[in-house]
Amino acid sequence: MEIYVVETPAGVFAIDKNGSVVEKALFGRKADEAAEKLRQLQSGTAITELKEFISSVRKAGFDTLVTETDAVANALKSIDGMQTRVEAGIESVTQFREKLATDWKGRPKWLKQKKLDVKPIEDAEEYQRFIRQVTLELARGAVTAATAKRDLYAVQAVRAIDDIDKTINLFAGRIREWYGLHFPELDRLIEKNDTYARLVADLGLRSNFTEGNLEKEGIPNERIQQIASSARKSMGANFPEEDLEWLRSFCKDTLELARFREKAETYVDEIMKQTAPNTTLMLGPLLTARLMSIAGGLMNLAKMPASTMQVLGAEKALFRSLKTGARPPKHGVIFQYASIHQSPRWQRGKIARALSGKLAIAARVDAFGGDYMGDKLTKDLEKKISEIQEKYKEPPIRTPDKEPFFRRRDEGHRRDRRRRR
Repeated sequence: MEIYVVETPAGVFAIDKNGSVVEKALFGRKADEAAEKLRQLQSGTAITELKEFISSVRKAGFDTLVTETDAVANALKSIDGMQTRVEAGIESVTQFREKLATDWKGRPKWLKQKKLDVKPIEDAEEYQRFIRQVTLELARGAVTAATAKRDLYAVQAVRAIDDIDKTINLFAGRIREWYGLHFPELDRLIEKNDTYARLVADLGLRSNFTEGNLEKEGIPNERIQQIASSARKSMGANFPEEDLEWLRSFCKDTLELARFREKAETYVDEIMKQTAPNTTLMLGPLLTARLMSIAGGLMNLAKMPASTMQVLGAEKALFRSLKTGARPPKHGVIFQYASIHQSPRWQRGKIARALSGKLAIAARVDAFGGDYMGDKLTKDLEKKISEIQEKYKEPPIRTPDKEPFFRRRDEGHRRDRRRRR
């Protein structure tokens, strides 16, 4: 015989086809405890109240439990191995939930059937207040669980790295302009901002830019003579010692910020290897974290189709193409993937499409707890990229007949406008 199992904030009920209560396991009158038990049950975890509940149902002659969700069915099955079945939209269950809100008045029969381990709710008004408190506790727990996801920490960290990069670039530009008053020729001789700031912080005045000092700073030999010669012939103004100390202190702070950025990269690397190992192996930790940052988290990324994943970060270009008929973007932030930006222009779209297809699989495996398959996906992707590079070595020859439809359409519109004029 079958019996329906209904989970509610007040407890778990077993009802027959007529909606009559056969057995119950009440949660008590404390909203936080009831919310925690209900949350565990709805997540598929068996609670202590279920053991006696199932035993009583079995003694009553029922051998199959019918529930509305797989999670509750798994929780019931883990207690005693009793046969369960999932069926959505059961009319008697729906009616029982609606009736339960008003059935407390006058202490219904199922509350008087036997001695209760917990003190039951007395009336309908109290039950409504109790429902509200349990709902708030469930919502609070859901928010806490959502914010506790580790991938969100990686998202914040990679956004912090982007902010640090902007700040370092801003500071580097100020350092070059400031020190350029004293040694303007150095700006074109040193390209890397961190090297420029380090030289200013360590050497100070241009008179200290000698061959020996530059060699100690690790400057390449082919650059040492140029820098030393430019320092001796520089047309810059003299730099007062007190002003130079301020600039050197500024350079040291900028270099410290750059070192902190390296620590942030290591932190993101550790998180991404734990939360998204498959996707991280394919893209690298920073690029994976940036994709997740745009998507709003690993779960949101996993729910996206491959075509959407391909153009993440290029939303403006995508909507502009839909509005104006221009060519749609072939890639978004995944352009930073080495095989895309190092390939010829006509191969990039095909490689981006292949990459996004594998990323969609990797993200779903990471989000929903599948087996590790990053090595296989990476190997398949590399094989596909090799095939693309071999097949499309030469750029395609475009003829007017092979132009995209929207381009031929726009040309037709322009001819019509010229004729009307």
